[in-house]
Amino acid sequence: MPNRSLQNHQNNMKKDLKDLLNNLQENSEETQQHERFMLIDGLNLFFRNFSAINAVNPNGVHIGGLGGFFRSLGALMRQIQPTQVYIAFDGIGSSTNRKNLLPEYKSQRNISRVTNWEVFENLEEEDESKVDQIVRIIQYLKTLPIKVITLNKVEADDVIAHLCKILPQHSKDRAFIVSSDKDYLQLIDQQIIVYRPIQKEFYTEDTVKEKFGVAPSNFLLYKTLMGDSSDKIAGIKGLGPKTLFKRFPELLGDELSLDDILDISEEKLEDHIIYARVLHEVEELEKKYKVMDLANPMLNQYDEIFIKDFVDNTELNFYPDQFVEMYNKDQLGGLIRNVDFWVKDVFQDLLENK
Repeated sequence: MPNRSLQNHQNNMKKDLKDLLNNLQENSEETQQHERFMLIDGLNLFFRNFSAINAVNPNGVHIGGLGGFFRSLGALMRQIQPTQVYIAFDGIGSSTNRKNLLPEYKSQRNISRVTNWEVFENLEEEDESKVDQIVRIIQYLKTLPIKVITLNKVEADDVIAHLCKILPQHSKDRAFIVSSDKDYLQLIDQQIIVYRPIQKEFYTEDTVKEKFGVAPSNFLLYKTLMGDSSDKIAGIKGLGPKTLFKRFPELLGDELSLDDILDISEEKLEDHIIYARVLHEVEELEKKYKVMDLANPMLNQYDEIFIKDFVDNTELNFYPDQFVEMYNKDQLGGLIRNVDFWVKDVFQDLLENK
């Protein structure tokens, strides 16, 4: 009997220890800091402000893109309350890979008009101002606890798409992409949310279904078939938002591949000319699909290694006095109120979260 009593006592102790360890693990998961990553398409944010804000400083220099960029960044910081911020800019020759695959990609983007004739006399003068302000933005960002990344021959879309793959490590981590570019909507899932500044709206899986009729997992096919006028990518002739779902109701259900669309078109070939057009343009559709596919960003292994090293090893710095000094030197005036207090109030927490 004493032996049996001792064995029972030992078994109870083991059970108590297991319960204690389980409780500690659960409490550890509950108290763990869950990350909120804010991933900003830098040029997208800049151009939106450059076009919308026609402010000039006392010397007559256009400062709308520069001042508006940081005013918007501050508003995003307060709204999203991120623990880490990444800003990606297109690298030199960033469209090269996609243009090699699809020559018409962004083919008309360099043919534009002057945004504000009151400030700029010609397109060349406006373009020079854009470059000057972008360079200055990057100088300002070096004073803030923000990670800024750019790779030659790589678009910001591809960098941000890859960051979405590697940054969230825990189920409650969230990545917030900030851009008005609809390409990012295909990346949305339970951890990835897109904030579209023009609409001032957060896009989740439900939002995409509500606005476009498809889940994010089928949004790439939606764009491949419909085309994308902003990137000069033509769709299938005769397909619109209504006719798309009439001819391909399968898009409303489970996730499909481009091969599934081709199989459906073969099966229904005699039902409507749309299916014949899809099959006739297989090669072009495959190119368009690849060009817009952010689930497989156009990065080589060295790009991926560089991004991983950048994430893991980039040190954060914070020099608020230098930020204010540049702000005053550029005579940005009232674009940001009480800039001395603002810069510390908005960005100090990022340094403490590192």
